Amino acid sequence: MSKRKLKVKYKIDPGLRGINVGTTEICPVGEEEIHLSYRGYLIEDLAMACTYEEVSHLLIHGELPNKYQLSEWSSQLSENRFFPKNLQRILDTLPKNTHPMSVLRTAISTLGTIEPEQGLEGKMQALRILGILPSIIGYWEKRRGSYDKEVPLGSSEDTIAGYLLHMINGEAPSTIDTQTMDTSLILYAEHEYAASTYAARVCASTLADYYSCITTAIGTLSGPLNGGANEAAIKLLLSFDNSDTAESKVRHMLRDKELVMGFGHAVYADHDPRSLIVKERARKLSNEKKEFSELFKIAEAVERVMREHNLFPNLDFYTATVYHILGINSHLFTPIFVVSRSSGWAAHVLEQRQNNKLIRPTAEYIGPKERVLPSLSERK
Repeated sequence: MSKRKLKVKYKIDPGLRGINVGTTEICPVGEEEIHLSYRGYLIEDLAMACTYEEVSHLLIHGELPNKYQLSEWSSQLSENRFFPKNLQRILDTLPKNTHPMSVLRTAISTLGTIEPEQGLEGKMQALRILGILPSIIGYWEKRRGSYDKEVPLGSSEDTIAGYLLHMINGEAPSTIDTQTMDTSLILYAEHEYAASTYAARVCASTLADYYSCITTAIGTLSGPLNGGANEAAIKLLLSFDNSDTAESKVRHMLRDKELVMGFGHAVYADHDPRSLIVKERARKLSNEKKEFSELFKIAEAVERVMREHNLFPNLDFYTATVYHILGINSHLFTPIFVVSRSSGWAAHVLEQRQNNKLIRPTAEYIGPKERVLPSLSERK
């Protein structure tokens, strides 16, 4: 029998925590002395001064657009809102209680058969998916009976944030609502090798088509440990009558070692820089819509108690508050995440294709040693 070569022993972590599995020029996360940024631009600056259209262009094309490029990019995104009849017919066959994340996964996979990618260029498909995602969400909300108004496919709203809100709520959004959603889309757009993004890169490494990569990412994001934290956060916040009750009950939860969703992060040690930005949006929105001022006070009360235990809010916590104030049902929180992150996924799929190598890790075998194969009659 030939001798086997021994594998070199490497650090093992089933969650790949702290293990570099590649390089990227898109976004640094958790790096010492390197602040969260998209292609070198600080997240605070982008959230303060840019629209999601500008940020999606930056991620997908590598640079912020000039005035002419932004106009062209925005026009192309609007033109790609159109909804093929064949896709509508497929979605109409799904049960009305199908979760919107499953609908998105099915829709993008179907779109890949209706409008297949030619070659592996990807940018046109990225544009198409980014344009049509709000249309798919709105169409499904209408079909499941969330509102009685006509589905505003092809709405005149000139931004993805405004169009998305129009599609979700069935009516044109206010300026502050659109601005708040725009900030949320920017903050969720990219976050390095998050689970869904890495899944998309693994798929891309096989030279699969673009739609397969995004379908893979959507499926990964649908898991409760990935995209569902903001749904759990709003459920918690709405269970409290006021801020005093919230403080008391959260202390009991911590004593009983119950999980409080929306706090801590896998790569941040002491704070999530995105949370500070969305918290201020939540504050302004609750000041504008006084009927939600108590909800914001409850959120702050929960944060105070959690900080006593050195736990900080991540992006999902105050985003849940924002989405609720905007009138968005919690089952749409993760689908909105998909709209935002589709630009980050696009950037990573394109980057993977530029210098591709099949992603194929190894594992340490801990099963039984070699055994003698018994005959069928000898097996118990």
